[in-house]
Formats: sequence, structure tokens, C-alpha cells
Amino acid sequence: MLELIPIIIILAFLFETMDSSAGMGFGTGLTPLLFVMGYEPLQVVPILLISEAVTGFTAGIFHQEFENVSFSIKKPINLETRVMAIIGIFGCIAILFSVIITYYTLELPTEIIKTYVALLVLVMGIIGIIRLKKRESHYRPNMLLFFSFLAGLNKGIGAGGYGPVVMMGQIFSGIYEKTATAIASFSEGFVSVVGILAFLFISYQGIAIDYMLLPSIFTGGFFAAILSPYLVRVIPNRFWQVVIPIYAIGMAILALSSIYL
Repeated sequence: MLELIPIIIILAFLFETMDSSAGMGFGTGLTPLLFVMGYEPLQVVPILLISEAVTGFTAGIFHQEFENVSFSIKKPINLETRVMAIIGIFGCIAILFSVIITYYTLELPTEIIKTYVALLVLVMGIIGIIRLKKRESHYRPNMLLFFSFLAGLNKGIGAGGYGPVVMMGQIFSGIYEKTATAIASFSEGFVSVVGILAFLFISYQGIAIDYMLLPSIFTGGFFAAILSPYLVRVIPNRFWQVVIPIYAIGMAILALSSIYL
């Protein structure tokens, strides 16, 4: 039965606010909490992807409106658009692969999935803090290829670990933090659409998907996606340089504690 669950709406709003503001946190933070509350992966992961497809595009449009980023298809294509294309294309390939392998071919246990994502995010957050004292600003597209594919794998496996990997990957590759946040949000929309299609495929093959949480998660996430780009616009860039890796570590600790405590 589809119904609005107030606590789920509030949680979705809070985590999507951070996700669209800092480029990460919705799936990584909300997924383990929903597991603790007793929901199963196939009640959570595909539903988060549906919500993030909409909120990702919504946040991306408002990021453009508030001039956090400038996407353009006019030649010569600018750096932001090229980065978006790299992240989007490789992320889409990876999420298609990971959904089918994880939920249809191997059917990996939830504990293994969440431990992998949490440890990866933890390591990237620590590296991000270390690099605060020595930042490199030159653009390195080869590094983006790796991080984009890795982020897509994470997204398909557990609906989380996409934003932290894409954000830290962009920062390591020399992308300005506010621009990286906007790119992460918008690219997440495209990647999530492909993830949805992958889940529809395995559903057609007999894997049952439960849509009970969809109204609540979508409601909270949608309104947060509208608010968050404004926060990115008005908050100084130095804040995001510090908060992004710290937030990544916090999300990793939260995920690990939900599994083992």
C-alpha cells in the first residue's frame, strides 16, 4: 500500500538537502537508516533511484539558475559540460552493470554491500581532509574516468556512495567545489534513470520490487532539491572545501554503525 510516512518524509528532506548542497549524502545516509528501520534493499534502492532521478535534474536546473554552474552545448563546449558528460556516461555504464550483477546474477548480501560503500567513502573523506593543506587545481580528466565509473558501481549496488565518490573525484581532479556540487547533482539524475531501467529489467525477469516508500521519499526529496542550490549560492566556497570531506567521513561512520552496532 502506498502512503505518506511522516518520518520518512522528514529524513528524505534532511538528507536530500545535504545531498544537493554538498553533492552527496542522500543515498549514503538514508539507505542504512532505512535498513535499520527494517526495510529491505529492494524496498529501498530502486525507490531512492527514482527519487534521485527527479531531484538530481531539479537541483541541476536550480544550480544553473543560481549560477553555481554553467552548462552549455554551444561550441566550444565548456569545461563544466565536458565534465558532466564524462561523469554521466561512465556512471551510466557502471550502474547498469552493477544493478544486474548485484541483484540478479550474484544477489550479494546487504552487509557486504554497505560495508564496501562505507569503507570507500571513509577513505575518500580522510584523503580529502589531508589534501586541504595542499590543493592541486589543474584539470585531470583521466582521474575523472576512474571515479565516475566507481561512483556508478556504488550507486547501483546500494543507492549510496555516488555523491561522495563523484565529489571527491572532481575535487581531486581540480574542479571548483561549488561547480562540482552542481555537476554531481545533475549527473546523478542521468545515472539514476539508467539505474531505474536496470531495475525494471530485473523486475521483468522476476525480481520483486516494493514501491511502498516512493511517495514519502519523493515528497521529502523534491522540496529539498529546490532549496539546496540556493544554499550553495550563498555559502562561501571555503566552507564546502572543509565540510565535504568531513561530511563524507560522517556518512561512512553512520553506515558502518548501522551494520555492526
